[in-house]
Amino acid sequence: MSKKIQALLLTSSMLIIGFVLLGNFGVHASGSSSGDVTLKHIGVYSEVLYRVRAEYVEEPNMNAVTNGALHGLLESLDADSSYLTPAEYKVFKQKKGDGKANIGATVSKRFGYAAIISIIPGGPADKAGLTSGDIIETVEGLSTHDLSLAAVKNHLAGESGSRLELTIIRTRKIEPQKITVVREAVSLPAVQEQMLPDNVGVVKSVVLTKGKAQDIAEKIKSLQKKGAKKLVLDLRNDSEGDEEEGVAVANLFLGKGNIGSLQGQKYEKVTYTADPQKKITDLPLVVLVNRGTAGAAELVASAIQDNQRGDVVGDKTFGEGSVQKLIEVPDGSALILSVAKYYTANGKVIQDTGITPNVLVASNDDLMVISEDDDNSSTEEPQKTQQKEDEQLRRALEVLKAKAQKT
Repeated sequence: MSKKIQALLLTSSMLIIGFVLLGNFGVHASGSSSGDVTLKHIGVYSEVLYRVRAEYVEEPNMNAVTNGALHGLLESLDADSSYLTPAEYKVFKQKKGDGKANIGATVSKRFGYAAIISIIPGGPADKAGLTSGDIIETVEGLSTHDLSLAAVKNHLAGESGSRLELTIIRTRKIEPQKITVVREAVSLPAVQEQMLPDNVGVVKSVVLTKGKAQDIAEKIKSLQKKGAKKLVLDLRNDSEGDEEEGVAVANLFLGKGNIGSLQGQKYEKVTYTADPQKKITDLPLVVLVNRGTAGAAELVASAIQDNQRGDVVGDKTFGEGSVQKLIEVPDGSALILSVAKYYTANGKVIQDTGITPNVLVASNDDLMVISEDDDNSSTEEPQKTQQKEDEQLRRALEVLKAKAQKT
């Protein structure tokens, strides 16, 4: 690479990073102290890039250095912020518009790698044996540590029937596992209802996409007609959906109070308040959650908990709730930047921190005591394990029973 090209790349790198740091690709006159700090950071970046080019052990690929710096810069903000190179952004636009098939799993970034929050029952990931909490080390041979979340999602999508090679890390396994998933057009499951003894109605939803609040309302009314006197809203492994749909679900149980809020540095604050006309039931309530509960479902759980409308039982939730803005860069690349975050009714940010239940019960995976590779297990052992998998529901029923006895 010629000195001229190297200098050009170095200058471009500093300019791009400077523009990102200054915000909206422009220097704002207001806030001089903030501007001074920004300029100081630009100086540090410039010095580092200069030293890399001048003193690294071998001639560096400055294009790769720039992409790596921007990738790290965005990911240091939060898991949902991403930098896409021109090539990645081109693929992103193509796959976003053509409704490609996928693996039927919600993913985010944790510990620098892509992590599965939850899977859609009956979807490709479920059929391949993937579970909530699995870490995707590589996708199509590429380390997810080196990919933005948006780029990871690009790779997970594809033609229906096409095969996807993943390397998975699990807590119960010493070595990473290679798993093949066949992409499909995934159908979102319907809301389910169930009547249990002692007049307990259970409503289970694994997604809170548009229209699910109405579906949940219909299931609740159906259970009440069947004689339900208590309710369990099962939101375990519910991580797909729209936070505003979560607001609508919470409003089914709340006649007053604050459900949550949305705000950001340049994003006008939105406060969601319960509408008494949308409330449909006063029945005693428990919301079930686990580590696969994220996004809209977390907003529901926090609203019920903060307003003391019911109990939240299970494990600490994943922690996902933000709004992203797509910003195109003149060179053909793009930023996906988090511009606002969702807050609980009590003002706690949901992103990363999640919701801690007032009745903690370990996640199902933590209760699995039988190794998947243990072929010598008796036929009674799996049955015991299955019983332990329902420990969270059992505890929820105990909470409802105790409340009924008190009243």
